Amino acid sequence: MSGKIRLHTIDEKNNVIIDKGELVSFTVDSIEIMHQKGDPGWGNTEIEMFPIIGATKDNKFSVQTPKGNAKLDQHGILRALEYSLKEKSDNKASFYKKYKANTLVANPKYPKKSTQQWLEWPYDFEFVKTFELSEKGLKITFEIKCEEDMPLMLGFHPAFKVYNQEAVLATNDKEITIRDILEAGASAYLLDKCKEITLKNNGDIRLIITTNGFRHIMLWTEVTNMICIEPITFYPSSVVASELYTGFDSASDYDKFEVIISPS
Repeated sequence: MSGKIRLHTIDEKNNVIIDKGELVSFTVDSIEIMHQKGDPGWGNTEIEMFPIIGATKDNKFSVQTPKGNAKLDQHGILRALEYSLKEKSDNKASFYKKYKANTLVANPKYPKKSTQQWLEWPYDFEFVKTFELSEKGLKITFEIKCEEDMPLMLGFHPAFKVYNQEAVLATNDKEITIRDILEAGASAYLLDKCKEITLKNNGDIRLIITTNGFRHIMLWTEVTNMICIEPITFYPSSVVASELYTGFDSASDYDKFEVIISPS
């Protein structure tokens, strides 16, 4: 799939650009909310982590499942697949990725950033990602079609622009600074059992990120001009690589997952 897709509200106050299934721009009154590729920091704007979250290198890229070991690099196999467009309107677009069990998929990180050349997973799945834009904000929905007992983790990894280094992330019981997140390092800053967070004191836009289906939120950055606010079902740094499988849920535990980004 090639070409960028633009979504907009009737008044064109809110605008979204999606490139090959990736949200690369979300503007409100011409103010960009999302981290831009090429700016210091991370090389993406957003991506999913599925069907695992976390690094696998220390366990020779193997992850235990009921159907045997899967070969997965960090954060799974989904990012190695390409999205296809399912449907589109002025303010809504859906994309999907399909995978056939045990199909070998080339690892895009090989050979420069990984020694694992091929990835594979022992279950069929279809992953559907839908963007719906309104005057209230952007809702992103994830639906997973697969066997009921397929094990899975899911994480969403969007990066937001930081306009003010004094920006604060607030939950209902604490405030976290950019410095706090930098000090957490590669493990990321965990907000246990957190469903909503507000990014404030960040220029002219205040963001409320609300989640459904996810269990926690983790925060990560290595720079002061962006912040990743990542809803997750499992925090991978809580276990060693050989025990990553203990973080699996069953697909039957979920209907769908949602992330709502509400600017104000």
